[in-house]
Amino acid sequence: MTNLVVGAIIGADIYVASSFGAGYLGPSSILVWVVAGIIAIVIALCFAQCASLLPRVGGPYAYAREAWGPFAGFSVGWALWLAEWISLAVFPIAFTRYLMFFLPGLDTVSQIAVKGLFVVFLIFTNIVGVKSAGRTNDALTLIKLMPLGLFIFAGLIFVALNPVAAASNFTPFSPFGFSNFGGALVLIFWAYAGFELSTIPADEIKDAGRTIPRAIILGILIVIIFYLMTNLILFGVRPWSILASDATPLISATATVLSAQPILAVIGSSIVGIGALFSIAGSDESGMLGTSRLGYALAVDGLFPGAFGRVHPRYKTPYLGIIIQGTTAFLAAVLGDLGMLISTSVFLLGIAYASTCASIFPLRRKSEKPKFRLRGETPIAILGVVFSLYLISQCTVTQIALGLVLLLIGVPIYLRYSPKKELTELKAVLLSRDLMLKKLREEERFLAHLLRHLWQKAKRIR
Repeated sequence: MTNLVVGAIIGADIYVASSFGAGYLGPSSILVWVVAGIIAIVIALCFAQCASLLPRVGGPYAYAREAWGPFAGFSVGWALWLAEWISLAVFPIAFTRYLMFFLPGLDTVSQIAVKGLFVVFLIFTNIVGVKSAGRTNDALTLIKLMPLGLFIFAGLIFVALNPVAAASNFTPFSPFGFSNFGGALVLIFWAYAGFELSTIPADEIKDAGRTIPRAIILGILIVIIFYLMTNLILFGVRPWSILASDATPLISATATVLSAQPILAVIGSSIVGIGALFSIAGSDESGMLGTSRLGYALAVDGLFPGAFGRVHPRYKTPYLGIIIQGTTAFLAAVLGDLGMLISTSVFLLGIAYASTCASIFPLRRKSEKPKFRLRGETPIAILGVVFSLYLISQCTVTQIALGLVLLLIGVPIYLRYSPKKELTELKAVLLSRDLMLKKLREEERFLAHLLRHLWQKAKRIR
């Protein structure tokens, strides 16, 4: 369970968000990574409570629907779908930036073409279902994680050999004060998004009352340490003023770490660059799959256009929903700004998080016997609501206005696609316990799948 928490969080985000904090706060942005992790722990514990009270597919959408009715459920599901959809638009931009390390001469038209090909590839793989091949997924996991391990290892050696230069990069520690703390928190918190995917139904976990909260806390603490090490090395290697403008911060820092050996610098930077490309592609693929399933769940309840619930006759995937969300995400990637997209996504996620934390109270009244109880569950739920609202409040007026406009677009969609009857046949498939567990096994990603195989291999060798 701990591996699943870590694996659900760590992905391409560290390649994208690592330079934002430098521009807002300088070296003191490292503190924001800790605060963002604490907020993630509290909200994740709220998700765990909801999973215990209502172990049902749909996440925040299902919780809000059960707590306050169909329109509330749709509004939260729509906000979550929008947040995930906007995140899909972030990755083509990041992929193109890292690809330009290898192809620096790409003009605007060529960059748009790369984004288009990237999205088309992910649409195809999600429809065909290539990700279900477990051995292939393990290989991709190694490709993604090894460059980060290389970067941290080489960076620690560099900092140990150049302590004076590394220390000078942390001076001044807070060049802008902390007036931009909230804006930095919004962008950095995005790197922790995904923890909610780890709160699978409680009846599949041994001793859920102890295992789930401990695994969530331990898993996110591991992620915090990992992120802190990465950022400490980044600031120790690169002056914060330069780091703030780096389009590919980990590649630039790797080149600096290995600068004494030009050949090693080229090789190391290339390895990190390739790892970034695979990590970004893998994260976007997983995000596209999760977003299509949320759209499918909404369509099943009759709250989304029926196209999102249409399943491919051969591959058994919601192919039209995948095509629609991929095409529109491509348009957003071409027209949108990276920082604006991430902040708007966090604003919408904050709405889904606040709703999930608040839904604990009505769900607790309706639930006959939850699978487990957390100690201090009421203070945790209140803190979760407060933290979620704080994230929302730290977005700019423009980001909030854009998010609200997108939310309002959902009202006519609800009025148009909210029949009095549910698509019972599709819902039966969606709620099938065997199918749900099969998909959970297929969608294991990152450390959870990899470490399990390594552990089994070590036992066989021993």
